[in-house]
Amino acid sequence: MPASGGAGGETAAFEALRARITRDGPITVAQYMAEVLAHPAHGYYRRGEPIGAAGDFVTAPEISQMFGELLGLWCADTWQRLGAPTPVHLVELGPGRGTLMADALRAARMMPGFRESLAVHLVEINADLRARQAETLHGAAPTWHTDVATLPEGPLLVIANEFFDALPVRQFERTPDGWCERLVGYDPDGDRLAFALAQPSSAAAAQVPAALQNAAPGSVVEVCPTAQAIAQQLGTRIAEHGGAAIVVDYGYAAPSG
Repeated sequence: MPASGGAGGETAAFEALRARITRDGPITVAQYMAEVLAHPAHGYYRRGEPIGAAGDFVTAPEISQMFGELLGLWCADTWQRLGAPTPVHLVELGPGRGTLMADALRAARMMPGFRESLAVHLVEINADLRARQAETLHGAAPTWHTDVATLPEGPLLVIANEFFDALPVRQFERTPDGWCERLVGYDPDGDRLAFALAQPSSAAAAQVPAALQNAAPGSVVEVCPTAQAIAQQLGTRIAEHGGAAIVVDYGYAAPSG
């Protein structure tokens, strides 16, 4: 979270958020994350290349080719179990530098006929990463999408590695008076953004899964409406046209305090 502006150090993201919150009041954590991650001009996922030793994080495909190859073999086996449909759309959500897909396609050649049946689709909003993916996958002729809504009809094989757990989340905190939504507000005294809590409400409590309703005061629960919507879209498509999805994500096993 941009903590403060500072003399000469105010970022475009901080300025935009400060103006928005000053005008409209505190925003949800999901709205804050959407702004700083996906804003067309200054969103984190819209610029640069955050993956790798020179970036901010490293994912499994960048460590070992076996990860992508195993997923590719899973796709090949699933395709065969589906009756070997042709064409079949191989989709990766948030494909990074294209490393995972390249490894998956290499392994896919072990299944006769599978590679020839594939049409590769990448859901990616970062222009720099799209350029890197085009280099890595120059022989695969991928098609790019900004979201899953534009994926073509037909059977889908979907790979999502550390995609859903990076989407904007809403946060809810259990207080002695009930569940409250965490908000992001602006502190003019410190010229910084800061967490705040909305009033307890039945609407906030309704967002918390039933199994966590009685969590101890101080517990924080995250829900991700964006992930739920994307999963619903993909599930509906797969139910109607056939296919499967494999999702690799990481998260908390219990409410955080």
